[in-house]
Amino acid sequence: MDLNTEVHNAYEVIKNGGIILYPTDTVWGIGCDATNPEAIKKIYALKQREESKSMIVLMNSDRMMYNVFKDIPEVAWQILDLSEKPTTLILDNPRNVAENIIAEDKTLGVRLVKEPFCFKLMERMKKPLVSTSANISGQPTPKSFKEISPEILKGVDYVVNLQHDKVCDKPSTIIKLTSDSQVKIIRK
Repeated sequence: MDLNTEVHNAYEVIKNGGIILYPTDTVWGIGCDATNPEAIKKIYALKQREESKSMIVLMNSDRMMYNVFKDIPEVAWQILDLSEKPTTLILDNPRNVAENIIAEDKTLGVRLVKEPFCFKLMERMKKPLVSTSANISGQPTPKSFKEISPEILKGVDYVVNLQHDKVCDKPSTIIKLTSDSQVKIIRK
């Protein structure tokens, strides 16, 4: 399958409220439209995860970031510019996304991605994409497509047919930034 076909197929599923299994810039992820609360509920159910535990959202442009966060601390852009590996930022007071993706402390984890599949899919969606590791809550994050459980494979509406040979050694760095510019490293 080629990239454009896979973007089209995934977009059709997401547009209709479905959830997909797809390669990200880090690990294989389960995703959906970050503005669709019903699709997000399907992911929580599939992962057997409490809805109080938020998931991260991928974005593909500064413009999309500003659509979700009115105030982005300057240090956020500095961290993103200097990061040598994928970095997720947890920022305050998101808007224009489904309520059930926002953490109880009114924050949301986001990662700007350049990975071709994710980038093109969001370009087509014109919305952020939910991204959570392709495992049942509490189980290890799969490092490759082969390690994804049959339960996850059967539970999604579409499996993207790209990079099945890709192996990831670890998920992104996670840094929490508060609107008063406090920085806290959650995961290196």
